[in-house]
Amino acid sequence: MDFQHQDNRIAMLDGSEEVGFVSYVENGDVLTVDHTEVAPQLSGQGMGKELVGKMVEHARNEGKSVDPQCPYAKKVIEGTEEFQDVLVK
Repeated sequence: MDFQHQDNRIAMLDGSEEVGFVSYVENGDVLTVDHTEVAPQLSGQGMGKELVGKMVEHARNEGKSVDPQCPYAKKVIEGTEEFQDVLVK
């Protein structure tokens, strides 16, 4: 899978087809994750967690915190110790 970051979203691509994305709103030093979606055929394969991981990586690279308003992103970040450093305090 390839990833493309553009316009406050990170898309997961299988060839030229978008098969998932995570979107966010940027507000100062905080990236508010508002939606995570993966194509049904990829459900249960860890692709959503991989997308959230890309979001966390982006936040770290930009020196920003993440406010996961999307229930899935919140569950993944709070349940993954190595992602918790970016949680908004």
